[in-house]
This record gives sequence, C-alpha cells and structure tokens, in this order.
Amino acid sequence: MSEKTSVEVLIGGKVYTLGGYEGEDYLRRVAAYINNKISEFNSMEELRSFSADMKSILIHLNIADDYFKAKARAEKLEQELEQKEKELYDLKHDLISEQIKAESDEKAIRELERENRELQLNKAKLEAGLEDALLGKAPSKKKT
Repeated sequence: MSEKTSVEVLIGGKVYTLGGYEGEDYLRRVAAYINNKISEFNSMEELRSFSADMKSILIHLNIADDYFKAKARAEKLEQELEQKEKELYDLKHDLISEQIKAESDEKAIRELERENRELQLNKAKLEAGLEDALLGKAPSKKKT
C-alpha cells in the first residue's frame, strides 16, 4: 500500500486538509474539480436566489451525475474492450488455422511436384523405350 498523503486545499473559499493514499497532485485535482463545480453553479443566474443548502445539494447531485455517467462510459469501454479482445482471440485462432492449412497445402504441393517429376521421368523412359522398340522393329532394307 502507498504512503498516506495529506495536502491543504482551498474549496469554496475555505481551507481543508485532504488526506488519502493518492498523491498530492491527485488530491489537488479533486479539489479543483469541486471548485469548478462550485464556480459553475455560482455563475448561473437562475441559481443565485437559491439557498446555500439547495446549491450544495444541486452540486452534490451534479457530481453524482458526472460519476454515474463516467462509470457507465467506463463499463461500456470495458465491454467494448472485452469484445475486441474476443475478436482478436478469434482472429488469432483463424490465423493459426490458416497457417496450419497453408503449411499442409505447401506440403501437398511439394508431394505433388515430386510425383509429377517421377511421372515425367517415367514418361520419358516409356517414350524412349517405345521409340527404341519402334526403331528396332522397323523393316530393314535388304540388298538383292
């Protein structure tokens, strides 16, 4: 576990000490986020007449809304990541299958090429034997 960190921050014009196991930068970003929400609400004309409690509740609701939307986006991204990982797994599986098939096809091609060479050699031998047989049986001319 990390070391506990404390940092003084200004939120809504008051100094608070935030503590946690996150770094100071993170704690300051959290405070800045809260200050931005407060500023956002303070700049809205329609909210100026609201009580401090009502503004506080609205800020809490707004932050909760941001949280749930971010959580939903994160869950959607996780689902998309899982889907992409599954697609990647399937593609890798297909690639391996295709590589095995290609290796098998290459082996079959080599075997067929070897058989073809043997057949061509046998054909040449048979043709030579046939030629010899035909030439040997050709009628010879006798002198009379």
